[in-house]
Amino acid sequence: MPRKGMRSLCFHSKTSSFALASSRASVSGPPRTSSESELVMARAIEAAEQLIMKWNPDTSTYARVTSLFYEDKQEAGQFVKCVNDLQQAMHALASDNSTSDMLVRAQGLMEVAMKRLQKELYQILSLNRAHLDPESVSTRSSRTSTSTTTRSSTSDDYDDEGEDDSDARVAKGSISEVEEASLIAMADLRSIADCMISSGYAKECIGIYKVIRKSIIDEGIYRLGVEKVTASQVQKMPWEAVEAKIKSWLEAVKVLVGILFYGERILCDHVFAASDSIRQSCFGEITKEGAALLFGFPEAVARSSKKSPEKMFRLLDMYMAISENWHDIETVFAFDSTSTVLSLAVNSLVRLGESVRSSLADFESTILKDSSKSAVPGGGVHSLTVDTMNYLCLLSDYSNILGDIFVDEQPNSPSRSPLPESYFDSPDRDDTHAPAISIRLAWLVLVLLCKLDARAKHYKDVSVSYLFLANNLQHVVSRVRTSNLKYLLGDDWIVKHEDKVRQFAGNYERIGWGKVFDSLLTNTNSMASSLVEALMRFNSSFEDAYQRQSSTVVPDQVLRDMIKASIEQKIVPAYREFYDSHKATFERERASRSIFKYAPEDIKNRLSGLFVMSNCRTSLSSSFSSRLHLRSR
Repeated sequence: MPRKGMRSLCFHSKTSSFALASSRASVSGPPRTSSESELVMARAIEAAEQLIMKWNPDTSTYARVTSLFYEDKQEAGQFVKCVNDLQQAMHALASDNSTSDMLVRAQGLMEVAMKRLQKELYQILSLNRAHLDPESVSTRSSRTSTSTTTRSSTSDDYDDEGEDDSDARVAKGSISEVEEASLIAMADLRSIADCMISSGYAKECIGIYKVIRKSIIDEGIYRLGVEKVTASQVQKMPWEAVEAKIKSWLEAVKVLVGILFYGERILCDHVFAASDSIRQSCFGEITKEGAALLFGFPEAVARSSKKSPEKMFRLLDMYMAISENWHDIETVFAFDSTSTVLSLAVNSLVRLGESVRSSLADFESTILKDSSKSAVPGGGVHSLTVDTMNYLCLLSDYSNILGDIFVDEQPNSPSRSPLPESYFDSPDRDDTHAPAISIRLAWLVLVLLCKLDARAKHYKDVSVSYLFLANNLQHVVSRVRTSNLKYLLGDDWIVKHEDKVRQFAGNYERIGWGKVFDSLLTNTNSMASSLVEALMRFNSSFEDAYQRQSSTVVPDQVLRDMIKASIEQKIVPAYREFYDSHKATFERERASRSIFKYAPEDIKNRLSGLFVMSNCRTSLSSSFSSRLHLRSR
């Protein structure tokens, strides 16, 4: 070990421990002569020499293989006190300009003592890895404050053996064996650190501490599966591999921030309580590299241009993980030495937010570019509707996070939209006070509805096109009602679009069954020939309408029952009245059996069998569906 210069040794950092030592050395009292002071210093050095040399690992096999702090706590306390007294003596000798021989002797002893304390520091850190793991430290800290649990943080704690034993018994009664071992090790480490720092050996102390503690942090990060990944590497990976890494990161972030880094911060603050600058720089050097790995990963994923329908949700998961742990992140890395860690975390949030906005824009573009031209059989629900609403409902579960990401976004307006301006004509439209994310999601629903409107034109039968619109809008409204979208879009939105569903359903009835309704309203006289013509018109119109509508579907039971009930109410009672009024007349005619094809109950039974899914299998295949397949999360 290199010899320390006399001046740098005796006038080292003005830590709290050194200030205390100086104050003790300058206690007011009767002035002493130079010879008397030298005699006092000589006796102090001689007293320190006896104990220090006893534990010199270079001259004693016993000292080389035995741990002072494990062998005898009381003697360990006396050793630290001797070193502190030796430091005071050296300071006094230097101040009195006494003979350098005594300082050289004291310097030699100091080097031996520091070598011993370095060995003890290494042993305590190495042998107590389990007791000083961040989880044990953070758990102990949550139960007792640092100030009350540190029963031997300075050398004075070893002065009274009885008091020390009493403290140990109290501690054992209130905390677990592991936590007790953690408490004792932390107290020993602080005692050694205070002594070495006040003696001018801070560099040696910090060097040993950093090497061992950083290895623990790095090992914890490795075991949690966090590793350095660049955006280019993410780009080359299959999405399944990227998703697996994201899941590992999501599980790791809370453990690393709330336990590993938090526990290390507590330990570092405790051990180096004598110096703010040392504890800050030490903690920064131990954790900075691992924290950079942790917060660099989300940015790498966000910066990659890899496309996946699920990427949006994984980005939101990572954004939420950082946001939910932000208080702990900000608290743990509050030092200037760890400011780069906070910058990385903030940058990750920014990048994730940008990527989410970009992904949502891509999603909108995917809806607009959907090129499926085939009509869904039976006017059922289009896969575009199903997939889009699945996506939006999942997004609504992240409404709080999305609200933060889109807080400054301006809503779309007709002037900047590729959609017809008529789609914006709404007397109750007022987005002035609506959250940006609510407006954004309402806009995406509008884009979907406009696309469906275009799809409806593929039906040759206009009535089925209206049924198609009713089915799809009903699916949209139903998904909104049963998800968080109802809170984002609001009750007014739901009511307005439910009215539109009824309008579409009414148009379907009017066009698809209008001739049947008209045939029952035709004015007939009592002549048998006119009655026959009226009945034949009804039979013909009903059979034609039933034939065309028998392949239609209404997947939603509520809508299906509503449409069937409405059609039945318009046909069955009127037909029953006609049937009952003229049955006797027709029975007198020979052709009555062929003319009266349907009794009222027959009509009702036929209508009740309409719109069921078994009549027609709804196709859910489309180019959009193939690009937007969402697996269960």
